[in-house]
Amino acid sequence: MQQDDIAAGVIDTSRPHPARIYDYLLGGKNHYDVDRQAGEELVAVAPEARAGVRANRAFMERAVRFAVGQGVRQVLDIGTGLPTSPNVHEIAEQVTSDGVRVAYVDNDPIVKAHGDALLSRTGSTGIILGDVRDPRSILDHPDVRRLIDFDEPVALLLVAVLHFLADSDEPGRVAAELRDALPAGSYLVLSHATGDFADRSDAQDGYSRKASASLNLRPKAQVEQFFEGFELVEPGLAQISYWRPDSPPPAEAGRIGFYGGVARRG
Repeated sequence: MQQDDIAAGVIDTSRPHPARIYDYLLGGKNHYDVDRQAGEELVAVAPEARAGVRANRAFMERAVRFAVGQGVRQVLDIGTGLPTSPNVHEIAEQVTSDGVRVAYVDNDPIVKAHGDALLSRTGSTGIILGDVRDPRSILDHPDVRRLIDFDEPVALLLVAVLHFLADSDEPGRVAAELRDALPAGSYLVLSHATGDFADRSDAQDGYSRKASASLNLRPKAQVEQFFEGFELVEPGLAQISYWRPDSPPPAEAGRIGFYGGVARRG
C-alpha cells in the first residue's frame, strides 16, 4: 500500500497485505481470500512459516512482559497488525496495574478500523495510520503525543516490520530516527526475518511478487545494526524461540527464520 493510499484510508483487498497474511497464519479471521492464498503459497515453500509467525507473536509477548517488568509504562508499537488477544496493552496489564499507555501504529486501514473498535473503551490506548518509512510523521502525530511522553522511558516495538523495507527504503535510517527519539531507560524490541537457517529465496521472491510489500531477508550482522547505540540484553540477538523462552522451544525452532532481540538505551 502506497503512502497516498494510507493518507486516503484506502482499503485494498485486491492484493494480499502483510497484516492480513499474518492474521491468517496465526489462525485469525480478519483476512480475505487473497491473503489466505498468499499464506498457503508461503507455507508451501517455507513449511515453518506458520510456526514462525506464532513464535514471533510469542516472542513479542515475552519481550513486552520483560520491558514492562523493568518499569516501562508506555509502549509505541509500530506495525501492530490486526488485533490478536492478548494485545500489547493486555500483556502489560498482566504485569502491572499501574496503567501502561500504548500507541499502536499500522499502515492498513483495516487494522485501524479493528483497532478503533477494540480500543474505544480506554483512554490509555490509541491507534493511528502511519508509514514506518516516515518516522517523523509517527513521532509527531498528535495521538501518539497524547499517549507517549518522550521524556520518559518508552518500549518501542518493531516486531516483524523492518523486513518489509527494501534497502532503498533505508531501514537503517528508519531505525535510527526512531531510536534517537527515545530517552535513557527505553527499550527497543525488534524481530526480523532471515535466510540464515535455510535458503528461503523462493519464499522471499514469491511473497514480494504477491503482497503489497516486499520481504527482505537479512543476515544477523545486518539485523544487529538496527540496535546501534542500545545494549542488547541477554541472550542478545537470537532465534526468536530461544529468546528467554517460557517453556522448551518446539521441535521446529531451529528452522524458524526469525531473529529477535531486546536492547536498552543506557
